[in-house]
Amino acid sequence: MKGYYWNPSLNELDLACFEGVDAIVHLAGASISQRWTKKNKEEISLSRINGTRLLVDGIRQLDGKHQIKQVVAASAIGIYPSSFEMIYTEDYLPKRSSFLEEVVMDWEQEEDGFSSVGLQLAKLRIGLVLTETGGVLGPLKTPTWFGLGAAFGNGEQTQSWIHVDDLVGMIMTAIDKKWEGVFNAVSPNPVSQKEFTKTLAKAMRRIYFLPPIPKLFIRLVVGEMSTLVFNSQNVSAEKALKEGFVFIHPELLPAIKSLL
Repeated sequence: MKGYYWNPSLNELDLACFEGVDAIVHLAGASISQRWTKKNKEEISLSRINGTRLLVDGIRQLDGKHQIKQVVAASAIGIYPSSFEMIYTEDYLPKRSSFLEEVVMDWEQEEDGFSSVGLQLAKLRIGLVLTETGGVLGPLKTPTWFGLGAAFGNGEQTQSWIHVDDLVGMIMTAIDKKWEGVFNAVSPNPVSQKEFTKTLAKAMRRIYFLPPIPKLFIRLVVGEMSTLVFNSQNVSAEKALKEGFVFIHPELLPAIKSLL
């Protein structure tokens, strides 16, 4: 494995990174799990815009002297507004009605630059990622271990999640099968926030008895970022399934157990 210098904030990139490359997997962007101050919001947005633009401009500078054919680029289900009724497919026409929607729309718009330089582009709108050490499980495991796990708000908001193994598998399948267009990268079995928290406690063999944490308290603690736990997004995996993708971890309980 080789590493190459790049600095999106200074618009600097070692073009040698493209040598011998057939496909690019572009996942870079600052974490959204930080307090949404004006400075951090700017970092969240610009890290995605500038990083993507730098890659596109770098490929453009090669003037066709490369062997890159495809790009698989990260996007996010944050492009879909919160709803307790809708089931979101890739055909949904996004609107700029929240910070997250603006960020993801600008991100995807910048990613279209890969198509403009003649590459096949697949965008994966990624849900809540379950990983062994981080992702959505990271901040929830400690309170759950001590029997303090609790839902947020009324707990009825739908959470569309994906196991990290399935996310990696979807990226590889997108490359192998030459996917093009937008695909939701989520499990076919979303759950309510209450069910998610209860399932985590069950997987960890811990009691689950606390009432949901009130919205007001969470907003006081984390501010605007609280929308990450209050938003309800029931996102469909049907398109990926129709393309023949097979999930290793389609159900939440065994998915969490595999990471514990």
